[in-house]
Amino acid sequence: MCGIVGMLNLQPGQLADAQIVAQMNQAQYHRGPDEGDQYIDGPVGLGHRRLSIIDLNQNSSQPMENFEKNLCIVYNGELYNYQSIKIELLAQGYQFKTESDTEVLLVAYQ
Repeated sequence: MCGIVGMLNLQPGQLADAQIVAQMNQAQYHRGPDEGDQYIDGPVGLGHRRLSIIDLNQNSSQPMENFEKNLCIVYNGELYNYQSIKIELLAQGYQFKTESDTEVLLVAYQ
């Protein structure tokens, strides 16, 4: 099962501490030994450890950003009907770079 971590620095003007996010993410290595990464944007820090199940391609790594780079997701779950949702989104003109349910969720939210 994948693992997610996050922090929000509530001190005005302060950034999330990338080192703390990295340490938290490393502490949950056992939750997702396939890969891990982090995302820092101002006061927000997110980390993800991946256990690859649906899309084994590295393009499906998380944290995952949309094409516009204005949304980011870390996700631990499974969207069972993601393939039918993806077909609907493709018909509306959305593009995808992965075969993952995470990207479908991100685009559907968008």
